[in-house]
Amino acid sequence: MNERETLKVNAKGHLEIGGADCVDLAAAFGTPLYVFDEAHIRKMMRVYRDTLQEKYGGNGLVLYASKAFSCEAMYLIAAQEGLGADVVSGGELYTAMQAGFPPEKIYFHGNNKLFSEISYALDCKIGCFVVDSLEEADFLDREAEKRGLVQSVLLRINPGVEAHTHAFVQTATPDSKFGFSVFDGSAENAVSHLLGKRHLSLKGFHSHIGSQIFEKNSFVLAVQKVLDFAKFIKDKYDFELKELNMGGGFGIWYTDDDAKIPVSGYGEYFSALIAAVKEGCAKDSLPLPRILIEPGRSIVGEAGITLYTVGAIKEIKGLKKYVAVDGGMFDNPRYCLYQSKYTAVLANRASEKPEELVSVAGKCCESGDLIGVNMALPKAKTGDIMAVLSTGAYNYSMASNYNRNLIPPAVLVKDGTAEYIVKPQSYEDLVRNDVIPEKLRK
Repeated sequence: MNERETLKVNAKGHLEIGGADCVDLAAAFGTPLYVFDEAHIRKMMRVYRDTLQEKYGGNGLVLYASKAFSCEAMYLIAAQEGLGADVVSGGELYTAMQAGFPPEKIYFHGNNKLFSEISYALDCKIGCFVVDSLEEADFLDREAEKRGLVQSVLLRINPGVEAHTHAFVQTATPDSKFGFSVFDGSAENAVSHLLGKRHLSLKGFHSHIGSQIFEKNSFVLAVQKVLDFAKFIKDKYDFELKELNMGGGFGIWYTDDDAKIPVSGYGEYFSALIAAVKEGCAKDSLPLPRILIEPGRSIVGEAGITLYTVGAIKEIKGLKKYVAVDGGMFDNPRYCLYQSKYTAVLANRASEKPEELVSVAGKCCESGDLIGVNMALPKAKTGDIMAVLSTGAYNYSMASNYNRNLIPPAVLVKDGTAEYIVKPQSYEDLVRNDVIPEKLRK
């Protein structure tokens, strides 16, 4: 189990998160249940914010990457901690606005933003768009003109840095739907295109090389390549880089195959990135830009767990043992998508040592509906409460109503007290938008 202050085993032998007994949480709120530790979320936000202040004089902004976990309470916490936010859809933007998040601190991403989303974001007066296509730039310019605005934008570029992570979450390799390549001339062409727009103000560049990255060199190399491009653009177009957004992607602990980075360690990652910016700007005689980063997984990933109740147990002698829970791919599709690995604990027997390797199965009508394979557990019994760790990022965000299962609620815990931040769904919610045409009733 990850040795973090957010999790511990109490005197009853139960798993605790944020001072709350997981067995009590399951009894009070039911399962499946997403649980988030507020103190850990705030601590992670502060380490990035404080590093920016200490190492760069606060000249920039930490943007919470909404796609990791988006709900009104998360935006409120981010606002209280002085962070901005990046959003990737009209829905995320709407949620942020409903929470009262300051729109000037919102950056809007996406490789295919809908025109309706762009219009809505302009009406909200968000701070900046991260442009990812020429068509987007053209529409954005026309809509800004209609509103009498000059809209700030960044250009997403692809520096061609390969991050050592799963192929599905690499975003800056040559073959990517994201960004304009610096190698084939498309990034330069996009700069020229944007500089010709009267109602768009190009502030700088954005680059994001992928997710779940542990080694610092990829981030440093990406900074160097983006600054080399900035120097080239300055010399050719007399364009001065004002903002540099290096995205996110810092890895977290899921299993003992991963590094256990202390909270302060993420400040060291950010410090290395800042040092690379300073060194690169000095080398190329560039003024120091505002720095932006977009941590998401590293803020909420280890702050969250998912609680389940064990149901059927099926052992196929000589092959494997299935331990089924009351959730599955509808609340955590990441094993199905990426074969992601997790650590599980029996929350009501957390002090017991693992005895066997099992496949944790969900309840969906799919053979591939698994939370994980070869997961080490004590011999589970029907009725046990299972906690799957490090599920704060990209679990609720990817949840669905597959098989018409209910998306689990989420609670926020602090000092042993838990409150809903996402209420439970009901069967009525499932059919709320169903319509039976009149001709079917005849």
